[in-house]
This record gives sequence, C-alpha cells and structure tokens, in this order.
Amino acid sequence: MARSVNMEVHAIRREAFVEAAQRLIQAKGYERMSIQDVLDELGASRGAFYHYFESKAALVAAVVDRMVDEATAASAPIVDDPGLPVVVKLDAVVGGLAQWKGERTDLVLALLRGWPADENAVVREQFRRGLVARLAPMLARIARQAQAEGLSPAGAPEDIARVLVSLIQGANETAVELYFARRAETVSFAAVERTLAAYAGAFDRVLGLPAGSFPMADRATLRQWYG
Repeated sequence: MARSVNMEVHAIRREAFVEAAQRLIQAKGYERMSIQDVLDELGASRGAFYHYFESKAALVAAVVDRMVDEATAASAPIVDDPGLPVVVKLDAVVGGLAQWKGERTDLVLALLRGWPADENAVVREQFRRGLVARLAPMLARIARQAQAEGLSPAGAPEDIARVLVSLIQGANETAVELYFARRAETVSFAAVERTLAAYAGAFDRVLGLPAGSFPMADRATLRQWYG
C-alpha cells in the first residue's frame, strides 16, 4: 500500500512541474522560460526538479506529451461510436486537433516560436511519437470500418493507419512552415488554402472516399492562423 501511495504522490508532484511549465511557456514563451522560473513558480528546489526531469527539454517534452493527450482524448468516443460514418470519425480526429489548437492559441503560438530551432529536435520527436501512439489505433479502427463499408482499399488497417498518421504529421509540419511563411509575407493566403486542401484530398484517396468528402479546415480557422 505504501508503494502505491508513493507512486501516486510522485505522479502528482511531477504533474505540478508540467502544469507550471505549461503556464510559463504560455506567459513567457519556451525559449525565455528557465528551470529557475519553474522552481520559483512552485517554490521547489533544483534537486526536486531533477528527481523528475533530467533537463528543460525533458520537461517541455512532458508538456507536449500532455498536450497530445488532451488534443486526442475527445476523439476516442466518437471513433468508437458504431453509428457514425467514416468521414465524421476522421473529421473528429483531424478536426479535433485543429480545434484544440484554436482554443489554446497563446500556448500553441508560444511553442511555435521556438519549434523550428535545432535544440528542440527532441521535443519535436516526442510530439511525433506521441501522435503515432495515440492516433494510429484510432485511425486503424476507422480504416477497418471503411473497409467493411467497401470504401478503403484492401490492406492491413494498421498499415493504412500509419499512412494516415504520416499525412497528419506532414500536414502539421507544413502548417507550421506556412505559418512562419505568412508571417514573413512570402506566401499568399490562397497558397495556404491550396496546400492544405491537397492534404484533405489525400485523406479522401487513402480511405477511398469520394473527392471532397473530407473537409479541410474551415476558412475562419485558416484566417485565425494565416490571415
């Protein structure tokens, strides 16, 4: 019993560091946030910090991991609903990620500002692995339903899911590049729409859906990020 209590306390204390880091990233930005800022926020010692995390990058990776959990949690019940069509489920997964970002603009922008830097490679890899781990099983279930309805091409649903995850990751990376390009005024809004629409078309083709079945992000959302 004592061991389980200790593990619970450990998890609570670790989560406190993650929550503090998320607040500070949103307030100050990733690059300006320091380990000392986190310690000051919690009134904790440096030794306590290193009991849970080996570095600032490891802490930020935990923040990103938590974000991926939050961004994908709402999609699971929709994907598991046997009465919903494939398009609705796919939109719940991809659209849910976009909605989550839209509701946390300050936090996402704070992360984006330091995202392309070389020192953030570990964090980007953590984000990639987190997406694969959480999205692949859900997308495999969607692919299985699409096959049962005579839509998706033959093949293992798990393989189709990996292709879909790759598309989501590619769309996310492209969206980040386009965000910075729009800020630098090196790409037009129309070009952003065309590029992201191409990803939407790719989702249709992989799942064997009629062209235009999978909607790209609505214009209001695109204007929020790229207008």
